[in-house]
Parts: sequence; C-alpha cells; structure tokens
Amino acid sequence: MAKTKTAFFCQNCGTQYAKWVGQCSACKAWNTVVEEVIQKEEKKGWKTPSSTSKKIAKPLRVNEINTDKELRLSTYDLEFNRVLGGGLVPGSLVLLGGEPGVGKSTLLLQIALKIPYKTLYVSGEESQKQIKMRADRILPNSENCYILTETKTQNIFQQIEATEPDIVVIDSIQTLHSDYIESAAGSISQIRECTAELIKFAKETNTPVVLIGHITKDGTIAGPKILEHMVDTVLQFEGDRNYVYRILRALKNRFGSTSELGIYEMQGSGLREVNNPSEILISKNDEGLSGTAIASTVEGMRPLMIEIQALVSTAVYGTPQRSTTGYNAKRLNMLLAVLEKRAGFKLGAKDVFLNITGGISIDDPAIDLAVIAAILSSNEDISIEKGVCFAAEVGLAGEIRPVQRVEQRILEAEKLGFNTIYVSKNNKISLKNPKINIELVARIEDVVRGLFG
Repeated sequence: MAKTKTAFFCQNCGTQYAKWVGQCSACKAWNTVVEEVIQKEEKKGWKTPSSTSKKIAKPLRVNEINTDKELRLSTYDLEFNRVLGGGLVPGSLVLLGGEPGVGKSTLLLQIALKIPYKTLYVSGEESQKQIKMRADRILPNSENCYILTETKTQNIFQQIEATEPDIVVIDSIQTLHSDYIESAAGSISQIRECTAELIKFAKETNTPVVLIGHITKDGTIAGPKILEHMVDTVLQFEGDRNYVYRILRALKNRFGSTSELGIYEMQGSGLREVNNPSEILISKNDEGLSGTAIASTVEGMRPLMIEIQALVSTAVYGTPQRSTTGYNAKRLNMLLAVLEKRAGFKLGAKDVFLNITGGISIDDPAIDLAVIAAILSSNEDISIEKGVCFAAEVGLAGEIRPVQRVEQRILEAEKLGFNTIYVSKNNKISLKNPKINIELVARIEDVVRGLFG
C-alpha cells in the first residue's frame, strides 16, 4: 500500500496549508479550509505511446521555430469560431463556464453533432438516453458523435484510446475523479489532477479538449483559480432567463482576441446563431418615442447598433435615484455631472433610469454621446428623429472626443439604413462619397442644437 499523507486546501482559492486554519490567508474567507487525502503514487493517467515517450524536448533558437499558421478545426458554428479566433486549435484546452440552465451542454452537444469530425462527448451528469432526447431535437442523424457516461478519468482514457476521437468534450470537469487522489469529485485536488491529466493528453496527442465548468454563486468558475491558468481559453456563456438570447464571451484566449462576442437565440431545436445582432438590440417601433437613442459600438471585430433607453422624472422621494441596466452606473453619474456643469441642464433633483435593450452589457465609451442624447430626449420629452445614431465619447469638459474605428461604425450605420450619424469633429474620416450624413460636432451644445433646435 502506498504511503498516504493529508493536506489542507482552501475550497475557495485552492491555497494549500500544512494544518487546519480558520481563515484562509490568501482570499480571507472563513471556514473554507478542509482536509484532503493525497496518495503519493506514480501517476499513470494518460499513457503515451512508446514511440513518443522516448522523445526529449530540446531548446531551439527563435529563428529555428516553425511559425507556420496553426491549422484550426472549424466548429461549423460562425459565432463559436469568431469567439475562439477562427476555430479549435489542435492540442488546446477550452473551458466553458456559465450559470445552470443557460445552455452550455446544449451548445457543445449541438457543435458535436454538427461537425464532421469524430467527437467523443463525455457526460458525468446525464445518462445516454437523456442526451439522446436532446440530440433528437437538434440533429438526430449524426454519425460522428459518440456519447459516453463516465466520471472516472482512467476509464475515459481507455475509451479514448479505443475510439481515437478528433475532439473530446467533457461535461463537466467538476464531476470527474481520478483514482490517484483520495478525495471527492469536485474538490480542489480532484479538479486540479483531472485537468492536468487532460492537458497531458491534449498536448501529447494534439487533440482539442473542451471542458464545461460550473460556476459559484459569485459568478466565478468553481474550483481553484489555477484551473483558469492551466487551460488555453476560458469562455463565459451568459444569459438572462427572461430573455431567449445568449451571449458568448472570451475571458482568456491564448490563440485569439478576448474582445469578441457571439450571440445566440435559444429555441426548441437548439441555439440559433444571430449573425445580425442589431435585429435583437434595436426595437421595431415605428412611433417616435422620447428617451431613446441609437449608438454604434464595436465588440471585437464586430460593429453593433444598440438602443439606449432613458427615463428622467422628478424625484418623488427626496433623494434622486440613479439606476442603470447594462451600463456603468459611475459613468452615468459622471455624464450627468457634465450635463449640469457644462451644458446647464439641471438634473440634480431628478430620477434618471438608463437601460440598454437586449439584455447585454456595454463598456465602450463611444456610446457616451448616445446616453446623453437619450437623457436629454427624455428630459425635454422630445423624440430623436428616426435614422439618427451616435458614435463619440464625452469628456469632462463637455467636449466630444474621437473614438477608434469610426469608419467601421459609420459603414455599419449606413448598411442598416441610418441617414445621420454624430461623430467627433476630431475624427479623421477618409470615406469617399458616403450615403450617410456625417455630423461633426465639437461640444455638447452642438449636439443639443442639432437634435432639439
């Protein structure tokens, strides 16, 4: 029998201690340190073939390293490919996190059924019949997807050797356990050990592995923080149960940008890719309503037209309220201070509510001008003309500041049928014969005169 030893781990951050302590010194959480048994034994998780086990890595000069573009495996999902940076990189580990019921398993099962590569879908949460019921709604006649219900990593690797899949999907990493760690599934040690075995398998066989991860009540991925450092890509799948739309973001990506955005619509037959996000972010109201303005923003390489709604009313309870949905509340307070100090609008005794439609959150400062336009429109109870949009940042002095990639924003507004766009006077625009009227403004007063006379 191999010698065993015990160690103490913080279930919140994964810090190891030699003895039990009441408070973790790393994350300052109380009563999160638990004892786990670690068996000191030679690990035999993923066995490499004898031909590759004799290879020893050697240092190479920088100019000797092959820099040919890595061939990516397409997932045949435009939104998923966009967020990943073009597809799955062979040998990479992708971690997908999200709230319960948001559609993580549906998304990866849909991709596994759609792609022409041999895929092994390993589930530790559902039976094969349960997965088959979902697959019948999505794509019942797939011949390249294999379903395995197993939680023991040693058995999973045996099936991988027998099946030889091109892509492996694990649902979820918190349900796996290894015989070499004597602790419960989902513990710090088990998550770290199982992930390490999967990383070794992925790198040595050049097979991409996609993991599904649970999240805590704080919205972070459950398990040690080192889990996010070990994998190559961390994706966040977001969505509100009151909306049918889901948003896929990259929090970390070693092979692409982290600013890309993928949008899906949840349907009975699975998740539908939304290739034109403006169809869900802009209302279809033909009537002119006060308090609404359209902003042109950019997420990654994709331009979006979003609708901003504002409501300004007299404060009834004495203290004015400032409430935002999908927008930074501190930035709203700053813009209100600029309007009062620089433009002379008395909003200090009024309630201001701001909402970005579609249930998404935007941090782009280029929507500042649209936020101010919506607030002024609601305050004056005058609607902004249909076909007008905005793309500019507002400074503390009340000046209209330029934004990046303004030409791409203008072209997107022109493509969607807008006839006027307000941008900063300091933006350098080299478009020839644009079909949209470009209003160059320098201060807030210029915008107010152009919109409300």
